[in-house]
Amino acid sequence: MKDLLIYGLGGFGHEVACLINHINRVKPTWNLIGYIDDGVAVGTTCKYGKVLGNCDTLNAWEKPVSVVIAIGNTKYLELVSKKITNPNVEFPNIIAPNVFYFDEENVTMGKGNIVTFGCRFSCNIKLGDFNILNGNVSLGHDACIGNYNVMFPETRISGQTIIGDRNFFGARVFVAQCLKLGNDCRYGAGCYVLRKTKDGNLYMGNPAKKIEI
Repeated sequence: MKDLLIYGLGGFGHEVACLINHINRVKPTWNLIGYIDDGVAVGTTCKYGKVLGNCDTLNAWEKPVSVVIAIGNTKYLELVSKKITNPNVEFPNIIAPNVFYFDEENVTMGKGNIVTFGCRFSCNIKLGDFNILNGNVSLGHDACIGNYNVMFPETRISGQTIIGDRNFFGARVFVAQCLKLGNDCRYGAGCYVLRKTKDGNLYMGNPAKKIEI
């Protein structure tokens, strides 16, 4: 079993610990040794472990260790991943045992992705780095997902969709087929994205419309 640290003691960090425990029940894989958190005191504990330090602690870690970044904010997710410079750290893909694949051999992933319970992958899927698919997310055929995207439960991405980086999808967002979505957008819970969107905006509603803030 490989030593593993969870970066982030918040609620999603607790959920990731539960995911790790379920993976280990199917096949012992990870030795969860604790948490890393930049805003919580060393020694703070929860049911699933103890905070062992911050990013500086991790960058000084002297042994090989796997790290999963449990942060649901797209920009902080990217920031934290780039702050970790220790060559002893690796970023595995953490995938729930019950993820359903139409054709697993034609699903490719980068590093640091978290795919939680009940997700569904069709065929010819490409997933970049440090994406979070948080519960019953569905990716259609030929979908291509960039980096640092966060998809809340029951997000539905249709076939032949291309998605850029640092996008946040609220619960039950639907994205229609063959769309190309760029970067740094937020899609409110339950919205239906039926047209191409512009970078850096908030979209809500059915059909989704840009919201001025």
